[in-house]
Amino acid sequence: MAGEIAGGKDFVALRRFIGLTQIAFARALGISVHMLRNWEQGRRLEDPALVWLRVAARHPRVLKENLAATASSSEG
Repeated sequence: MAGEIAGGKDFVALRRFIGLTQIAFARALGISVHMLRNWEQGRRLEDPALVWLRVAARHPRVLKENLAATASSSEG
């Protein structure tokens, strides 16, 4: 993912690039699917959301590790 990250379409592109569903991406970020959908559609997209997006774009492996940790902790 090169270039400036600026909006909801970037969330969709990043999520697809990483290969996660909306549900999995939301879990990895620690947010609700409803909030993710709002962000992806450009609604309620504020600076903290863009920070999450930039971190996820720079560290997709960490995002997937967080998802795996979240899944394993909910199994126990």
